[in-house]
Amino acid sequence: EVQVVESGGGLVQPGGSLRLSCAVFGFAFSRHAMHYYRQAPGKEREWVADITSTSDKIDYADSVKGRFTISRDNAKNTVYLQMNNLKPEDTAVYFCKSPAFPRDYWGQGTQVTVSS
Repeated sequence: EVQVVESGGGLVQPGGSLRLSCAVFGFAFSRHAMHYYRQAPGKEREWVADITSTSDKIDYADSVKGRFTISRDNAKNTVYLQMNNLKPEDTAVYFCKSPAFPRDYWGQGTQVTVSS
């Protein structure tokens, strides 16, 4: 049974940085792409970034391109999201997920709040 533990969120001032981590258990992590999503209050969940199993292809939403970096460590079954130059509109709960997860499975997410 797949389980994820998302961490690294917090309160940060505009322009600050955070590094999110997502540890995955009960899953063939190294064989599958991983994605980050986020959901802001009152809004639909949106895709943020994804990375292939071997890290050879990475994509970002236009809203975070140039500020966020997704990476992974297959030895640790963990995917990361480095977020720099954070803006108030980045405030959201951030989730990681693989297309290979059960469709309805989502972790608890980690809250990111960008505010002065």
